[in-house]
Amino acid sequence: MDGCFKPAWWCRGPHGQTLWARLARRSPRVALWRERLELPDGDFIDLDWTEKGSGPIIIVLHGLEGSSDSPYARGLLRAIERRGWRGVVMHFRGCSGEPNRLARSYHSGDTGDLAFFIDTLRRREPQTPLAVVGFSLGGNVLLKWLGKSGGVTPLQAAVAVSVPFVLHGAAARLQQGFSRLYQWQLLRSLRHTVDAKRRHMELPLKIRDLSALKNFRDFDEYITAPLHGFDSADHYYTVSSSRQYLGEITVPTLLLHALDDPFMTESAIPRSDELSESVTLELSPHGGHVGFVAGIWPWRPHYWLDERIPAYLARYL
Repeated sequence: MDGCFKPAWWCRGPHGQTLWARLARRSPRVALWRERLELPDGDFIDLDWTEKGSGPIIIVLHGLEGSSDSPYARGLLRAIERRGWRGVVMHFRGCSGEPNRLARSYHSGDTGDLAFFIDTLRRREPQTPLAVVGFSLGGNVLLKWLGKSGGVTPLQAAVAVSVPFVLHGAAARLQQGFSRLYQWQLLRSLRHTVDAKRRHMELPLKIRDLSALKNFRDFDEYITAPLHGFDSADHYYTVSSSRQYLGEITVPTLLLHALDDPFMTESAIPRSDELSESVTLELSPHGGHVGFVAGIWPWRPHYWLDERIPAYLARYL
């Protein structure tokens, strides 16, 4: 199914869309309060809640090395407030500005913390409508959890944006052409995080010189896999890719994706026969990776995701 997104004339191409949304967008002002959720294994995650709103709760899952400070997260939180709902960003471990306690971190297939948080909300407010929105890595986590949970989830609806459905392919794509810029920036952040963690605890890693990690496959082979119990990067990619779980999803779920996403190739996009009846795929020819920038003038940009996502969720909340 084709989406109705029309890119801004002044922000064309996959990299223009992606970089504008990452670098040029002013982060919307949203007042947040923080809750620390203690996890069963002795670790924690931080939750940033909107101060305004009532009723339905929308959980926002950020992308790789993202947080509640990411402009796309702030934009959606503001849109959620305007609907009168409550929004909360669930930070993955170590992404809230403070290192997590355990030697492990987070990854694209790590669904346990999301499941625990949702169970916690069910116990607190058993009648409150719930929805989850995941961006990129967060979208992959969401879709895997939905697929593996089958019809047992308490959600009313879900949205996943710019998901790397096949992790093998995404790792390979980010080693090509201009996309290497995104890989360089994200790897620099990941290496810094691991290095800072090593100063406080011993990590069971296969490598000591982090500068030797030149691409995502290297990082996942020597860091992600040993920290999280995978045999190798290939094992991690195979188990964690969300595409294989889409046929088992029973919650109404919207997938928003651009054909020109520079984080992956078109071959990663699932076929219609791989989707359950509950899943709707909206493909736009343009939009980049978590971009979808519209608007007549560059000094008045319009961020389409902030409208499309709440409009979909409103049908179920």
